[in-house]
Amino acid sequence: MKQNFRSSPGRAQRGVALLTSLLILVIVSLVAVSMYRSFGTQESIAGNTLEKQRSLQAAESAVRYGEWWLGEEGNAGSGGACSGTVDGNVLSNMRICGIGSQLVNPGTLPWSSSITYQPPQMPVLATGKVNTDPTKGTVGDVNYAATPALHIALLEDGTGRKVYQVTGVGYGGRDSTVSVVQSVYAYTWSTTKDLSGEPTQ
Repeated sequence: MKQNFRSSPGRAQRGVALLTSLLILVIVSLVAVSMYRSFGTQESIAGNTLEKQRSLQAAESAVRYGEWWLGEEGNAGSGGACSGTVDGNVLSNMRICGIGSQLVNPGTLPWSSSITYQPPQMPVLATGKVNTDPTKGTVGDVNYAATPALHIALLEDGTGRKVYQVTGVGYGGRDSTVSVVQSVYAYTWSTTKDLSGEPTQ
């Protein structure tokens, strides 16, 4: 006797539903993993951008401090030999390095001659630490890894004009995030004579 075995339509549909469900589960899992990785990458990019901006602002603050100091009356001198690091927050320590002493490669750190400058409210702590001192900015802020520094060198010493190169370096929250900013600052003056023939400045 011959028997015919046929699968019922319900069993075939249940098999297709299972395969379809597994396929959808795999696709959803892949999408979730790729989204997770994408969010992690975007977070890293945002963090790196923040670190870069913080180090750039720290370097610019050092350069602006040097330019301000040069602009104060009597500070725009000819300079001399420079070596070592001094604390620029003490104004009497500020110095100008003579002609030919500009930084040849400012990206090579640390410099053999520098002036450190820590702006008020700027927390400089060990790398990776968070500020807990209310006198050094907002509590909970990420610190700066190192104190900003600057270097002032005389480029040109002419009649009625002195030209300086002011270079600043700043760090973000990690000592691997560094920005170097450089400016050229010209200090000019003129001597004229008043009606009596006496020179005035």
